[in-house]
Amino acid sequence: MTSLPVFPRLTVIGCGLIGSSVVRGARQSGAVGHITVSDSSPAVLERVSALGIADAVEADMAQAVRDADLVILATPVLAVEQVMAAIAPGLKSGATVSDVGSVKGSVSEAMQAGAPEGVFVIPGHPIAGSEQSGPDAGFAELFHDRWTILTPIAARTEDAYALAVARLASFWRALGAQVELMDDRHHDLVLAVTSHLPHLIAYNIVGTAADLEEVTRAEVMKYSAGGFRDFTRIAASDPTMWRDIFVANREAVLDVLGRFTEDLQALSRAIRWGEADKLHELFSRTREIRRGIIALGQESAEPNFGRDRGKH
Repeated sequence: MTSLPVFPRLTVIGCGLIGSSVVRGARQSGAVGHITVSDSSPAVLERVSALGIADAVEADMAQAVRDADLVILATPVLAVEQVMAAIAPGLKSGATVSDVGSVKGSVSEAMQAGAPEGVFVIPGHPIAGSEQSGPDAGFAELFHDRWTILTPIAARTEDAYALAVARLASFWRALGAQVELMDDRHHDLVLAVTSHLPHLIAYNIVGTAADLEEVTRAEVMKYSAGGFRDFTRIAASDPTMWRDIFVANREAVLDVLGRFTEDLQALSRAIRWGEADKLHELFSRTREIRRGIIALGQESAEPNFGRDRGKH
């Protein structure tokens, strides 16, 4: 068992849903000794202070990371390059810098380019979240039994780097997560399928419903069935974060979107020609995916689809 704290001092840059959940989880688990939060928004820093979830808040990012053993960037992915430039002067040798972004290829490049010598850059992505945002939205249990994917830099083969990766994995396990190591490009393809495309579909279908001239906005809201309500929950996710994700991971998203479009056209033909057997075969196959997700403990079979899970 890993002794606690895993890191004496943690700095979190960006305190929205994920950042504030990292702060709360690290505090509750004892994974760190001291927590500093920095954010570009004075209103967020003021709220973090009022909530009392950090030991210190600091507007100056370089000052915030001084003496930090672990720095986690919880910002939109397109802001990583700018944030790395801001924190680089304050990073100490031997510090670990990681992130929580849903895109790893371009983010990893930006982190490596901006990190001073002697710093361990280990990109990461906890696969957890909700449509809520801001420092009030986070909760310590968000990462419990969820996967965190780390994408270590392949060129870093020295023993000290391997130890830093193992240490960061221990941190996430202390927060309740399961940890997997993965190549960054493969991560981006996997997440394009499992996260990015579903969000794109949700944004589009809710937008389509809102734009239909034959159906009023009031009717869309009043008569929304369970499936549509699920789409609206996803489509309520932070627009800045998801704008950045689609821009940063556009190649993988477009590849998967092309395959999805082909499959959608085939489905359209099956409906047009009344090919009931083809429809039944597809629906039966996709039903097994849902059952597999439940069997792996990544979702609940309850009628509310596990939405109460982990709420405070």
